[in-house]
Amino acid sequence: MKLGRVRSVAINGVEGVVVEIEASIGQGLPGVHLVGLGDAALKEAKDRVRAAITNTAAASKGVDGGEGAVAKWPEGRITLALSPATLPKSGSMYDLALALAVLAAGNDYALAYLEKSVFLGELALDGRVRPVRGVLPAVVAARQAGFTHAVVPLGNVAEAGLVSGIEVGGASHLREVLAWLKGTFVLDTVGPREPVRSVVAGPDLCDVVGQDEARYAMEVAAAGAHHLLLTGPPGIGKTMLARRLPGILPPLNEAEALEVTAIHSIAGGLPTDHPLIRDAPFIAPHHSTTVTAMIGGGTGMAKPGAVSRAHRGVLFLDECAELGVKVLETLRTPLEDGEVRVARRDGVARFPARFQLILAANPCPCAPANDVDCVCSPTARRRYLGKLSGPLMDRVDIRVRMDPPGTAALAGGPAESSAVVRERVMAARAAARERWLAHGWQTNAEVPGSVLRRGDFRLPGSVVRPIELFLRDGRVTARGADRALRLASALLWQM
Repeated sequence: MKLGRVRSVAINGVEGVVVEIEASIGQGLPGVHLVGLGDAALKEAKDRVRAAITNTAAASKGVDGGEGAVAKWPEGRITLALSPATLPKSGSMYDLALALAVLAAGNDYALAYLEKSVFLGELALDGRVRPVRGVLPAVVAARQAGFTHAVVPLGNVAEAGLVSGIEVGGASHLREVLAWLKGTFVLDTVGPREPVRSVVAGPDLCDVVGQDEARYAMEVAAAGAHHLLLTGPPGIGKTMLARRLPGILPPLNEAEALEVTAIHSIAGGLPTDHPLIRDAPFIAPHHSTTVTAMIGGGTGMAKPGAVSRAHRGVLFLDECAELGVKVLETLRTPLEDGEVRVARRDGVARFPARFQLILAANPCPCAPANDVDCVCSPTARRRYLGKLSGPLMDRVDIRVRMDPPGTAALAGGPAESSAVVRERVMAARAAARERWLAHGWQTNAEVPGSVLRRGDFRLPGSVVRPIELFLRDGRVTARGADRALRLASALLWQM
């Protein structure tokens, strides 16, 4: 009996787990048996792998011109085992590793780099290596496990190259990987990565006419990572303001950029030329979105939803009163915990979801340009915004009612640009990081209210007294009082 052993990586949530793939060739009728708790795509891998090996051997003698660079499909009964056996595995990223395990078991030659490398990629029937999702977290897991090399599809090589401390090689065909293992071919590698300057490409804040109060509220929200609700008649600028929020947010640091890029890698939304996400993402799902699309899910192992794709960025819900009540209520836990835990058939997936929520809503269903023209009954108006429950609104720090700008604002000069406002936001964020460095917090929105009620950071009595009165009268909850303290402290320290 012959045995081959190769490593790949499974993705669970946003974390990778090294998977050992064993191939055993024994006596019996020819056939392939795959075990290891795989999904439908993985069970079909045995057909793709066999066709890729057979067609590669028939079409080529090897990239180096030698006879032994491409091996043949072995005869006999082949058993492929993926361990840990209890870990659910999904997708087609194991194809390349499965093919190498079969070839290592069926041929009497040593493949030099097998023990210290992980292999990722889907195989076409002719042996081409196709790109797959989740390469970045997989390579990070391989580096943490002590592997020195990672072989990935050529289309994922820029993404994998974002991880330092491990050598990455990109392959476009199975024969190239075999020749590299024998030492007769050099895979495409990633050179030293030049720092990419963060340039926010998008609409500018100077396009917004008037709305000084809403502009200031958005700047305060950006400086402290506070959640924001904008209400007002249609066409007044709610969406314009929200879409310009990423332009005034600071760029992501190295750790945050890799974290966000890993999520988008799993979701399959990374560009191939510049995969590293340097700027805060902006996610704006349609108001008809479902609970699964919002928080993540799917069959088998869950995939990241809108709240996770907005991690370290902005989640904008336009026409939020039109969303389903269940969809809105699912936001409460990630707003508090900064992560999502989704249970599915194959296990529980954990996704980070520390985002900044921006809500925009009309005041009523008919939404006239002038509020005096509203034809809705008081009951209809209350029911319309009643979808935004008290517990959800308790987690929104700033609420702004926007009114139509006057003629003077329309005829006035240009307002401040996003670049000017962004400088002030970055200065405020830097001051907050320095203030809370010893406690491990990054922004004012993360600070517990108990810290602001006592100790060195206690606010003056004149600031706290109105909040205490509202709390005593029942007009705010304890959570709402803490959020009011955070916002008051942010405004006080910025003065």
